[in-house]
Amino acid sequence: MARATSSRTRPASPTVTVVGGGFAGLTAAIAAAEGGARVTVHEAHHTLGGRARTSEGTYRTNEGPHALYNGGPHWTWLKQRDLIGELAPLPPLEGTRLRLRHRGALRRTPPLGMLRLLRRAPEQAPVDEDFLTWASREVGQDAARAAAHYTAVALFHHDPGALSARFVHTRLRRAAKLPPEAHYPLGGWGAVVDRMAARAWNLGVRVETLARVDDIAEQARRGPVIVATSLDAARRLLKDEGLTWQSGRTALVDVALRSRRGDLFALSDLDGTGWVERFTAQDRTLAPEGQQLIQGQLPLAPHESKADGVRGAEELLDLGFRDWRERVTWRRSAVANGRTGAVDRPGTTWRDRPAVDRGDGVFLVGDQVAAPGLLSEVSFNSAIEAVSLALTGTGRLATTTPWVDLKSA
Repeated sequence: MARATSSRTRPASPTVTVVGGGFAGLTAAIAAAEGGARVTVHEAHHTLGGRARTSEGTYRTNEGPHALYNGGPHWTWLKQRDLIGELAPLPPLEGTRLRLRHRGALRRTPPLGMLRLLRRAPEQAPVDEDFLTWASREVGQDAARAAAHYTAVALFHHDPGALSARFVHTRLRRAAKLPPEAHYPLGGWGAVVDRMAARAWNLGVRVETLARVDDIAEQARRGPVIVATSLDAARRLLKDEGLTWQSGRTALVDVALRSRRGDLFALSDLDGTGWVERFTAQDRTLAPEGQQLIQGQLPLAPHESKADGVRGAEELLDLGFRDWRERVTWRRSAVANGRTGAVDRPGTTWRDRPAVDRGDGVFLVGDQVAAPGLLSEVSFNSAIEAVSLALTGTGRLATTTPWVDLKSA
């Protein structure tokens, strides 16, 4: 008969420190706590969420888009834990109010060549050639350029055509998929963060806000450390100048308008990179009754300023929202700099980005590290990988991302 293991001989729970309380950090904290670890989260800000915060007040704006793609691995993980919550469905009538700017005019459908390009399998697009060159050879330069500009909705980059063809084409197919994979949690990203924080608390995770960590080596002496900050912050924290990767730089323009029948749901620019979207078309909780909340997102080239992005957003608003200037009740603008996810140049893939395992019990997670996926999926995949390595020493990206062809991604 087997003898019960006493508390004296039972192995102690590992201690895991998570630096950063955004989406990646909370994912890592929950996964580690579910794996039996004692977890402490250190967040330098006074609230959790990182870039997934939703502002409090009259207008509930997000620091960028807050869509969840249901084709991604984090969708199932969040759903299993009831962390997504209620979704904000887009009414069918609103769905007909999507427009594209192409050759200076508003259109309901993209160029035929762009539709033909969507039929190409991801593995047909080369890794070592830029998207514009490859796509122009496939469907002509006009359609290729329109397709490149359209992918800004998932890349936040001013020149997607210059990026790896495989990288861009994979994201083009997901962003343009019908029915859409993108879904919006009611109340924005902030509502998801609140549920994740509650889940972590119920699992016994200790959360310290306004807690800045300066000495990673000291933390690592107590157990594995998962750094879930921006790549810039991680570079300073880990004193590793090699922690770099290209990202996007985007102007965010939030505008609240008095409601008017016939306003577009969204307008995507195929003549350039950028789009505006009326988020209250699907989530009325984001603005007061009788008002609409719109966000414009305009990728900026290195030489462009926030003012250039604002002008670009206003051009799109002029096209899609009649008399919008006379209906403004509130507006603001900001720049999201280097925090819009990794972009891969020709000849590179996600494997070439900074590795999750930094050695000596330190792990790096976020949206610019060596993990596959689209936008927040990279943060999720890297967080799960880091916890798996920290607790068991074996990664499991291949099992958590079944939709990704890891040999060709």
